[in-house]
Amino acid sequence: MLALFEESRPRLEAIAYRLLGSAADAEDAVQDTYLCWQAADRDHVEVPEAWLTKVLTNLCLNRLTSARARRETYVGQWLPEPVFAGDRMLGPSETVEQRESVSIAMLTLMERLSANERVVYVLREAFGYSHGEIAEILDLTEANCQQIYRRAKQHLATGRTRVEVDAAGARKIVEEFLAAALSGNTDSLVKLLADDAISAGDAGGVFPSVSKPITGALKVARFLRTLFTPSAAKREMAGGPLEFFAEVVNGVPALVLAVGGRVFVVMSLEVTTDGIAAVHTQANPAKLDHATRQWAGIDRREPLPGEW
Repeated sequence: MLALFEESRPRLEAIAYRLLGSAADAEDAVQDTYLCWQAADRDHVEVPEAWLTKVLTNLCLNRLTSARARRETYVGQWLPEPVFAGDRMLGPSETVEQRESVSIAMLTLMERLSANERVVYVLREAFGYSHGEIAEILDLTEANCQQIYRRAKQHLATGRTRVEVDAAGARKIVEEFLAAALSGNTDSLVKLLADDAISAGDAGGVFPSVSKPITGALKVARFLRTLFTPSAAKREMAGGPLEFFAEVVNGVPALVLAVGGRVFVVMSLEVTTDGIAAVHTQANPAKLDHATRQWAGIDRREPLPGEW
């Protein structure tokens, strides 16, 4: 019983993370699925994988409904929790669609979708479920699922061509971004950014932050220049001297600011053929617990030069 569930746990966690955008909530949803599995009459479960997926999906649908109610009163901008490369929550990554579905940019865009649209899109795009299988999970018709899927794809279309990079390429991008941000030269940053670049940040009301995304290369560059200007106040806010690291988070290059073994900020860089199209900054401490636990086990390289 336990062995069968544990075999399914990585897949269930990967589904839940894509549906909820939260590592903590995903872990809770999978644990609740296990409790349902323990209480079930398993002799009447013909296909355990399908049964577990349906239970998990329904639990996530309930959580999505309550999460949206909470986000109406959320302080500032809401962004998903970042997850470092190698975490099983990132799930399958063989196809472009699978990798795209777990990027911070896409998880943020998925907030536009209805709960059913998000489930259909994730199960179809990232896990290859047929429309018939999804229909069984959601108690809908197959034709309805196909319609929902088409609608979800339309809502998520951005027209941008994302550039995929390996770990070495990601480090180079982060190094260039950090050097430009610390240079105090706005033009250096503008050259790295797409014309319609955005900067969005989630501080959860714990730290000062802007209430809406900043749009446009020049405005984003000016904001980043100010953000990266070193000061004693910023170091005091961080609780100690900060170190900069280049990592891969949710499949994209990311600048990690760490202090005393704790992840303080994660800045994910969405890189397209036009340059850096989005900078997503996660600074809410409650959303960095999972990343900090991961951080302790990462074989990371030397910190990048710089002071904040």
